[in-house]
Amino acid sequence: MERFYFDHNATTPVALAVIDALVPVLREGFGNASSIHQPGQQAKQILERARRQVAAFLNCSPKEIVFTSGGTESDNLAIFGVNGHIVTSNIEHPAILAACRDLDVTFVEADSNGLISPDRVRDAIRPNTALVSIMHSNNELGTIQDIEAMAEIAHDAGALFHADGVQAAGKIPVNLKNIDLYTLSGHKLNAPKGIGVLYVRQGVDITPRQYGGRHESGRRAGTENVPGAAALGAACQLERPDLSPLRDRLEQGILAKVPQAVVNGAGAPRVPNTTNIRFAGIEGEAMVIALDLRGFAVSSGAACSSGAVEPSHVLTAIGLTREEAKASIRFSLGLGNTVEQVDALIDAVAASAAHLRRLSPVYA
Repeated sequence: MERFYFDHNATTPVALAVIDALVPVLREGFGNASSIHQPGQQAKQILERARRQVAAFLNCSPKEIVFTSGGTESDNLAIFGVNGHIVTSNIEHPAILAACRDLDVTFVEADSNGLISPDRVRDAIRPNTALVSIMHSNNELGTIQDIEAMAEIAHDAGALFHADGVQAAGKIPVNLKNIDLYTLSGHKLNAPKGIGVLYVRQGVDITPRQYGGRHESGRRAGTENVPGAAALGAACQLERPDLSPLRDRLEQGILAKVPQAVVNGAGAPRVPNTTNIRFAGIEGEAMVIALDLRGFAVSSGAACSSGAVEPSHVLTAIGLTREEAKASIRFSLGLGNTVEQVDALIDAVAASAAHLRRLSPVYA
């Protein structure tokens, strides 16, 4: 059975061009980038080339790029790297929410479309606020936040601003002009897992969370993942088409063929690859399984929360009931998806919904 992948917000397949860039490094770039001998210096050159490629992708200085193990570590480094009160939102990724759990933090509530009001952020700031952290784009809804406005508010109060850009970079333009800290994850950008970046604006001091050598200019100890960095650098050079026509076709096709289907967060600006749709009378996980049996990979929530009994914290935060949240499916497109695949998915969703509703004790 042919299979089609529509869960790119969970992770992305490694692009062939990235594999082509990675394999020679695995074979020949094995040196420690901190060593002064020839193999070490060869690894150092590969690492610094990757740093320049990522910097060009973000339109910043290579000196502002800190390689990490992924988005979670980058988010943690941003949160724990400052001392003081933190302002964040109630729809952040668990890498932010869990990190803030025992800190002095104020959570700003999202509206019914998953948007964070800059005015609410301003109201939450206190004299001792050190950091405002708001994700650029939500991983479940795809809603895009006005991080430029919120960064200005943070700076007016003397605080730093961090944005988790894991679900935004590569999908929408990223302007770091007023951003102090910004998170990237390689496996969301068609690179392998285990590599990420924290952009740290020049002049911003953060306290390291790993202790050891003076790697990454003293900001992140540990021998650098040179192959991973090379892969991420190559991924940052990929051409990325506008996926909004495919996303809109998928969304419109499902709404036309499936009664009582509603797009969550439809009233907000969203990244062009993501739609989150709830289906009355259907358990989301049952729909995921039904579509998987038909050859389609989708998600009923964030991958980091798969298997959780509780409904999505993002969907309940925007006002959905537990039942509505559990009846929601995230479809996220990426490189390789086609019109033909989208049309086949629409038909599969319609057939699966009809079948599941016939079995549902709560749908009439």
